[in-house]
Amino acid sequence: MFPKIHSIILKIPRGKVATYGQVAAAAGFPGAARQVVWALRSVRGLPWHRVLGAGGKIRLPGESGFEQKMRLQNEGVAFVGERVRMDLHQHQFGKKRTGKMKRK
Repeated sequence: MFPKIHSIILKIPRGKVATYGQVAAAAGFPGAARQVVWALRSVRGLPWHRVLGAGGKIRLPGESGFEQKMRLQNEGVAFVGERVRMDLHQHQFGKKRTGKMKRK
């Protein structure tokens, strides 16, 4: 499970964000937002700051939350209060291909 979640997080480009729930669903584990948190804690080198709570809210407390906001602002991510402007910065994961081709 964690390797799939890690690969999805690596697909979030600079200046874009996704919620824990979106990452879980894109990895094939809808409803597993808490496991995304655990996956983020399990390995270094991921762009952890690009993963947020529902509605674009930073869920990390204290200095970690401050660091996350600073990192996102350095990437050009806009905020309204303490929430990311998801209308501008939400990453859209591509649809999974089923391997079936449409005939004309």
